[in-house]
Amino acid sequence: MVLCLAPAMLLLLLGSPSSAGRNRCLDAAEACTADARCQRLRTEYVAQCLGRAAAGGCPQARCRRALRRFFARGPPALTHALLFCSCVNAACAERRRQTFVPACAFSGPGPAPPSCLAPLDACEHSRVCRPRLLAFQASCAPAPSAPDGCLQDQAPRCLRAFAGLVGTAITPNYVDNASARVAPWCDCGASGNRREECEAFRGLFTRNRCLDGAIQAFDGGWPVILQDQLDVHQDPENSLLQVSSTDGLLVGSSLLPMLPVLALQPLL
Repeated sequence: MVLCLAPAMLLLLLGSPSSAGRNRCLDAAEACTADARCQRLRTEYVAQCLGRAAAGGCPQARCRRALRRFFARGPPALTHALLFCSCVNAACAERRRQTFVPACAFSGPGPAPPSCLAPLDACEHSRVCRPRLLAFQASCAPAPSAPDGCLQDQAPRCLRAFAGLVGTAITPNYVDNASARVAPWCDCGASGNRREECEAFRGLFTRNRCLDGAIQAFDGGWPVILQDQLDVHQDPENSLLQVSSTDGLLVGSSLLPMLPVLALQPLL
């Protein structure tokens, strides 16, 4: 079945080379568009997660699966750039919040967020979600013995584990347009006698200095491959298509080692 998207939605999702005022999220979108594999996988999740939005439908299971495929099989330098791109204004932040992790992947049937216990319980009983949550906890856990509270080489593993949660029952997203804070779409207002458990789970995202530091470190080491894409008009021979055709990780990207704790591929 071919799903049609409105032109405005396509521009929002896929980026436009003629857009005025550059920002890193737009740069990341354009870089993904220029890469055949990244573009194909992103088009799949756009179709599943947003293609039926106008009709009021949301095939959440298929949307989540397409997102997992995108982050597991797409070029990591590009998929991570889309997820962790930094914003300096509200318009960029809103675009990042609503498109790179579509609401269909995490929102429930009502307008209000559910108790965090609901997605947590669903995750604990999911063969896809549970090992990914354990990997995230292990990879982003604070290290009290470290000078700044986090291990020196922790950031790449933490980011990869965080990306592995996108497309699961606890899909996280940016919580607002004024910060880079992330969390699942839930709260602890109706958690009853499990309030402490609920707050501890949400705190894995909202009170995690190692996760915050990893996102900031990624911004500080913005992938060279995207800078190459920005220079394509000055140097037409410098093309993303020349470096992203392999199935392995991109050479030279220090932020993108394989996560040893969890092999994501069999869980798709």
